[in-house]
Amino acid sequence: MRKKVLVSTMALMAALAACDRQSNETDQQAESSMSEPASPETTMSEAEQRAAFDAEADAVLAGVPDIEVSNPAAQVLLSPFDGPYQGVPHFDEATLDGLKPALEAGMAQNLVEIDAIANNPEPATFGNTIVAMEKAGDELGRVFTYWSIWSSLESTPEFRAIQQEMVPQLSEFSSKINQNENLFQRVKAVYENEEEKAKLTPEQQRLLWLTYTGFTRTGATLEGEAKERYAAINKRLAELQNQFANNVLADEEGYVTYLTEDQLGGLPASFVQAAAAAAAQRGREGEYAITNTRSSMDPFLTYSDEREIRETVWNNYYSRGDNGGEHDNNALIPEILKLRDERVALLGYDNFALWRLETNMAKTPERALEMMEGVWEASTARVREDVASMQEIVDAEGGDFEIQPWDYRYYMEKVRQAKYDLDSNEVKQYLQLDKLRDAMFFVAGEVFNFEFTPLETGTVPVYREGIDVWEVTDKTSGELIGLWYFDPFARQGKRSGAWASSFRSHDTLDGEEKVVLATNNSNFIPGAEGQPTLLSASDAETLFHEVGHALHALSSNVNYPTLNGGVGDYTEFQSQFLEYHLWTDEVIDNYLIHAETGEPIPAELVAKIKAASNFNEGFDTTEYLASALMDMRYHMIDPEGLDVDTFERETLAELGMPDEIVMRHRSPHFGHIFSGESYAARYYGYMWADVLTADTAEMFAEAPGGFYNKELNKRLVEYIFAPRNAMDPTEAYREFRGRDAQVEALMRDRGFSVPDSDE
Repeated sequence: MRKKVLVSTMALMAALAACDRQSNETDQQAESSMSEPASPETTMSEAEQRAAFDAEADAVLAGVPDIEVSNPAAQVLLSPFDGPYQGVPHFDEATLDGLKPALEAGMAQNLVEIDAIANNPEPATFGNTIVAMEKAGDELGRVFTYWSIWSSLESTPEFRAIQQEMVPQLSEFSSKINQNENLFQRVKAVYENEEEKAKLTPEQQRLLWLTYTGFTRTGATLEGEAKERYAAINKRLAELQNQFANNVLADEEGYVTYLTEDQLGGLPASFVQAAAAAAAQRGREGEYAITNTRSSMDPFLTYSDEREIRETVWNNYYSRGDNGGEHDNNALIPEILKLRDERVALLGYDNFALWRLETNMAKTPERALEMMEGVWEASTARVREDVASMQEIVDAEGGDFEIQPWDYRYYMEKVRQAKYDLDSNEVKQYLQLDKLRDAMFFVAGEVFNFEFTPLETGTVPVYREGIDVWEVTDKTSGELIGLWYFDPFARQGKRSGAWASSFRSHDTLDGEEKVVLATNNSNFIPGAEGQPTLLSASDAETLFHEVGHALHALSSNVNYPTLNGGVGDYTEFQSQFLEYHLWTDEVIDNYLIHAETGEPIPAELVAKIKAASNFNEGFDTTEYLASALMDMRYHMIDPEGLDVDTFERETLAELGMPDEIVMRHRSPHFGHIFSGESYAARYYGYMWADVLTADTAEMFAEAPGGFYNKELNKRLVEYIFAPRNAMDPTEAYREFRGRDAQVEALMRDRGFSVPDSDE
């Protein structure tokens, strides 16, 4: 597995914490105002030019000695992938006792490679410096494949002990590369050589720019005490962010609510069966477990008639990291924020948010806030309308209470049934996981021309029984694209949420198209033995979203590993667009099949679903925006003397947060921004990307064939999916759409009123 090793320190910290979303994207930054690439001035073909650069890089690395490793378990983790499909991970041989020595050897090997590049006596060129850096770090990259499994999917106390020990060492390793003066000077020499830069392709020029700014934005220009302090800050942040993530996981595993049979009122049979299985797994036969995850909490709060237990489950979930004792995160947050501010101050920035957004599409915190605040008023107004409708039902039923957060989902479901005669549990009977997976394959075939073929068990190793793998090929040519691993179900040791990642990304180093190894991971509650797994509409949309990330990886046509990374407020666009396909007629008519009768979903029920498509949008938008706004505020304030609970309450009150709703991620368990940094001061990116998504959806809706218009999908893949980070996102979107995206499309998509234009 070839993996970019000159990652920004922020990206490495996010990966080590293993708590960032979703897609395991390399956190290389991109700048929308990047100057236009110069026209290449070379007589060689692009393939010949890449081959020449490959040869230069190989010449530098050829003499690097291999670090000897005597530990057999470490050798497994370091060794090249083997077997079919250009090699696959040795999941069947990997053991935890090899992880620490493998990491140590991988870091040592990488530093020897970096030393060879940095101290090369030949003048710096794109090939012997930039491409050589792209090729360095294979061994460590392979070790991180297994690290990602143990950190996110199979976490144990034994792994967390190794993680706690190794995270500071990995931070120091990252600093040794990012602050290597000789290496930076060579990168700088290539970057400032305008004559040679003009001979590069636009993709190579972007890679060069990303590499150069990756250095300048992570302390390479610092000297003396400032450079030492920068590295020390990173080391401490790595420790704090890792501790934050593990504290949340401890509370997720430590707070489980057990029910008896007389406490199951209102709960769907499929949920009851899953809760019984979850209790049995924990040695509580005859009881029913409500685990402390969103996939368990959300349906329980929606359907349970037991108001007091709803309050208990709600408190357990929203108090993760906020329970006092050894797993409380409140004291960690101010220190994390202070260290982030101190670090960017060394680079000349007033606060972390300014540093973060400089190279994102939004450019400034003010622009991101303007976008969010423009939607906030409409979303909270919708919440107030919905709460009034819920309160009417409470009063009519003789309830002597006002709607509380643990009541919201329950009574909103009653409002849904009253307004639209739509029972979300009825809809759930048509949302079978296996059928939805097949629907996603259909969409992939129509949009990307991909075909998914299941592999027989045992064809390739997997890290646990029940993980299925598919071969992905081009429908027309039969060309192999990659493999897709699917790990859908919740279990102990698996972090919450849903995400995509890759065991190997696309590139063409050494003239070979790499076979992509993509994976999707979820926390769905499995059906009882012999019964299908049923998803809520929200979970079904999440499935399409996350598989969209995998399709983004599989569609890559970039030549260099780094360019598989993403721009923070752009990277959710592609996956969010795939969500729309769930509710297209082609999917509804062919894949929404009743779990018991096998009958297709009735047209009347489809009509109700579409009529209620914007139902509860006030809740969804407001709980998200509250978290995104808090994230930005945290990274703009002076954190000295910060009391997290007070700041959270006062800021939300200032915003006018409805009392009946809480942030989607309260501060003490906001892993996106405190377990790592990929989403820090950038959680707004989901909505920024959704403006692009809604704008694109309107384009398809107006076209013949809608979301399956062949010409539009060809352009979508060409400009939006395949380039990954090889194109500036603003320019890529303009090439595709012919103009910039318009926020009004988002307002229309969510059913909010669109303010009158000032013009």
